[in-house]
Amino acid sequence: MTLFQLIMLGASAFFAYKIYEHIQTLKDSQENNVNDSSNTNARSADAFSTFDSSSLIDKADEEMQKGDLQKALAIYSEANIKEPNNAQTLFKMGYTLEKQDRDDEALEYYKEALNLDEYNTYIHQAMASLYRKTDEYASARTHLNRSLELDDKNPITYYNYGNLLVDMKHFDEAKDMYENALKLDSDFVEAKEELEKLQTEKEL
Repeated sequence: MTLFQLIMLGASAFFAYKIYEHIQTLKDSQENNVNDSSNTNARSADAFSTFDSSSLIDKADEEMQKGDLQKALAIYSEANIKEPNNAQTLFKMGYTLEKQDRDDEALEYYKEALNLDEYNTYIHQAMASLYRKTDEYASARTHLNRSLELDDKNPITYYNYGNLLVDMKHFDEAKDMYENALKLDSDFVEAKEELEKLQTEKEL
């Protein structure tokens, strides 16, 4: 399960995908412009003049599911131009950039999203994951602690915290985190697998 899937698993109220049934097929010229776009702010607000920001987000989500990260990023950018200062859009732009290993850019978008929605636990978790990726463990831990302060009933937070603590070689604390995740969700397969790894290694 990817980070995005884990975040989506617990964030349905904030990032839920809507079924968009009325979107028209983009003209070939628009498709080509989207595919070729590498600058997230390069295109004008009129490029998708027939689509509102919500429709663009739906379309970009579809491209993410297909694995077309560059196209998704271009469309998220269109949504951001049409409706600036939307935490959901900024978060998704950050995640799409992170998936392309453009970590510095991703972090800036995460920070912007958090400034707009400082009580959103999933943005904190996304930032923690990125800091973990770059071995900035103290910053990662700060955001996970904040996520738990905001919501201590989310098993995903404990799972992500366990992963961080494994990287930090704090295995006993990691075990506690995985166990907390499973107390909240006994069917959390990934948490079970990581806990079993720790228990097996301890027995060796």
